[in-house]
Amino acid sequence: MASILDSVNQRTQMVGQNRLELLMFHLNGKQRFGINVFKVREVLPCPKLTAMPNRNPLVRGIAHIRGQAISIIDLSMATGGRALTDVQNRFVIIAEYNRTIQGFLVEGVDRIININWEDVMPPPKGTGRDAYLTAVTKVEDELIEIIDVERILADIMPANMDVSEEVANAPINVAKEDLTILITDDSSVARNQIKRALQSLGITLEVKKNGKEALDYLKDKAKEVGGLVHPHVPVLVSDVEMPVMDGYTLTAELKADPNLRDIHVILHTSLSGVFNQAMVKKVGADDFIAKFHPDELATAVQKWLNTEVIA
Repeated sequence: MASILDSVNQRTQMVGQNRLELLMFHLNGKQRFGINVFKVREVLPCPKLTAMPNRNPLVRGIAHIRGQAISIIDLSMATGGRALTDVQNRFVIIAEYNRTIQGFLVEGVDRIININWEDVMPPPKGTGRDAYLTAVTKVEDELIEIIDVERILADIMPANMDVSEEVANAPINVAKEDLTILITDDSSVARNQIKRALQSLGITLEVKKNGKEALDYLKDKAKEVGGLVHPHVPVLVSDVEMPVMDGYTLTAELKADPNLRDIHVILHTSLSGVFNQAMVKKVGADDFIAKFHPDELATAVQKWLNTEVIA
């Protein structure tokens, strides 16, 4: 128990400092990729895989790991490359995304690095590879590509994005026509999922791609209205992992600004596990929801709207 608590304390020190840890790995070739360490449960040599009928072609098989049957996704194929060969000599990254556990088959694993989100940028456009990338960064003059895992999972296991009739028709006790909900997420797939879920509430949606864009928008809004922003933008739904500025740092910035601190912040992330509640408490977020359940997200937004007192 002590070691777990020590690990929580160590990792929460990074919260609000706009930093992340990346596990670097490679697929076919020399190009290196990265995945947030928070999402990784373990890395192990590829276990024996069992082929399943009618499986998605990107799923190389099922592995039985610690009492669980886990789908093993060929990350090279999923990003448009050729299938990994010599599977028995490859590695599997066991990770938790969107309330499920997956295994990602990779050629090899490199090391863990600690970097600043300010050094992580959106992927360059027009390269032919940006479709599956969520960000890029440089390490020792080498470009590291950060994969949009949510896009890959959406292709393999599409999420239900529709809010139920019961939730969509739940009363909202504020004047909706004067309000805006701010959505911040670097994944185009996630942005579309959130927009579809919240459109049923009948409130204007403003969408940004990272925490810096969202913070700039809210500061501009404060200048425009001459003070408190929450009567106009009462709720922010923010991802945690984002280039330039992450969701934890964005939340801390909002809570430190007198004009922005009353905005209700819902951290909506594919990250899950033991560390998140400690992190949410530290930065002062109002809610934490693991992706992706449309009813749960819409209900959370409704809850905070109904507690809002418009000045």
